Amino acid sequence: MKKFLKMLKDKSGASAAEYALILAIVGAAIAVASVTLGTAIGSAMNTTSSCISDTSTCPGAGGTGGSGT
Repeated sequence: MKKFLKMLKDKSGASAAEYALILAIVGAAIAVASVTLGTAIGSAMNTTSSCISDTSTCPGAGGTGGSGT
């Protein structure tokens, strides 16, 4: 029984648990940011692909294809 009470009073494990919680939160934030960034990059690539294949779909290009004519 003394060992159990001593273990309950021991505070050294608390900091490890706090660090694990912080690590989990940071990891989740990185995962969410990477998914969001991946979606934005994918959208930009699709827009670029559409612009290359059909210049009339380019935003601000006016359908000239960059030739200026």
